[in-house]
Amino acid sequence: MSETPKKATPNNGASSLYASSEKIYAREVKGTFQRLRNLSVVALLGWYYIAPWITWGGRQAILFDLPARKFHLFGLTLWPQDFVFLTLLLILAGLSLFFFTAVAGRVWCGFACPQTVWTEAFIWMERWVEGSRAQQMKLTAQPWTLTKVRKRFTKQFLWIAFSLLTGLTFVAYFVPIRELAPAFFQFELAGWSLFWVLFYGFATYGNAGFMREQVCQYMCPYARFQSAMFDKDTLIIAYDDERGEPRSRGKKRKDTSSEKGDCIDCGLCVQVCPTGIDIRDGLQYECIACAACIDVCNEVMDKVDLPRNLIRYSSERHDQSKETYSLSLKTVLLRPRVIVYGTLLALVSVAFLVALASRSSFQVDILRDRNALYRWSDEQLLENSYQIKVMNKGQVAQKYKLSLEGIDNASVAWSKPSDGGASAVVKAGEIGDFNAIVTLDKGAEIGRSQPISFVIEEVLEDTGGSITEESRFWGPSD
Repeated sequence: MSETPKKATPNNGASSLYASSEKIYAREVKGTFQRLRNLSVVALLGWYYIAPWITWGGRQAILFDLPARKFHLFGLTLWPQDFVFLTLLLILAGLSLFFFTAVAGRVWCGFACPQTVWTEAFIWMERWVEGSRAQQMKLTAQPWTLTKVRKRFTKQFLWIAFSLLTGLTFVAYFVPIRELAPAFFQFELAGWSLFWVLFYGFATYGNAGFMREQVCQYMCPYARFQSAMFDKDTLIIAYDDERGEPRSRGKKRKDTSSEKGDCIDCGLCVQVCPTGIDIRDGLQYECIACAACIDVCNEVMDKVDLPRNLIRYSSERHDQSKETYSLSLKTVLLRPRVIVYGTLLALVSVAFLVALASRSSFQVDILRDRNALYRWSDEQLLENSYQIKVMNKGQVAQKYKLSLEGIDNASVAWSKPSDGGASAVVKAGEIGDFNAIVTLDKGAEIGRSQPISFVIEEVLEDTGGSITEESRFWGPSD
């Protein structure tokens, strides 16, 4: 976790190609943006850990049941055939990222990215055990004592416990938590469930505990292509060079003979930065827009009785035009890039809601009997055989009624209905496999092939949906 890389040292005339990283000790800061950030962390982590324990209709509210190929989202059950909804959700997520990046830069990274959220939680635990930034640096520099061992052991214990809880909760979205948790804490968990708990626990421990800002700097691709979504009116965190320079501190600020800017060169904006950059050097790809530097700088400006917003949310256009810092909602939102992203986001959102509202609670597949185009019954009636698969995507057992359209003087019946009549029952979340016989009455005329329609209707009054599937009825050639 590097603030600045160490310089390569000569080694027998050759330079080392590797520079180790120094840990960043981010200073704690309070302010408007940090309160919003902390609230976001608590809300997101709270939802993540609580959601698997919520029940809905006698089962876990959110459960991705891979063995049964069912995804339960509260009152909605999605099947592999509903893949279009996952596609639309991924498109929505991508467009949302583009939209908010075009408006406010890397606000996602600073306030809602999982790497940021879990890293912040690990930092909280570290501060609770080891103290402030100065105390942590002092603890690192001092020799190993009983106090240092105790604090380091406590921190590692909390990190590992929290990581395992994270891995356990992640697996709980795929395995019911009320089965998973007792097995884990009683050391009875084995197989793939145990593997994934340990795997995601280790990933959390490594990413949030040790790599931290290096994930954002070197592993995350978003930092590399974010500039493609920026324009001159995108909100970014910027330092006001015209107002802040030249910097001065201590005795130099008391010297009235020289020109001074408002920056007192305290360096706190660097100390609070979780990625260790100096925002005064300009916009850098390492900046995750957490706004910690804004809060700490405003706090310093208040103490030295100078105007706030030396570091502030601004845009390239405002800075280049030397305008007073004031951004209107119109300048931020009403520009081509944001309008295009916003329009696409709205259209896909509407499409998703319409598709979800019109989603049928069951699905039907009809296949003709491949062994024979037609056959004659003992009564010399012309028959065609069909295989009908009915998938009940609802939450309760459903009864289905079959009828026929498109051909006169013909009748249809299930060959294996559960109640021996004109309807069949399929349990919730199951697929009913039935055979249907279409019989043509004596004396009816039909050509070689004729289109027909099977109508499958839900019998229960609270749903009453229906699906019509096309097929063909075959007879002897003329």
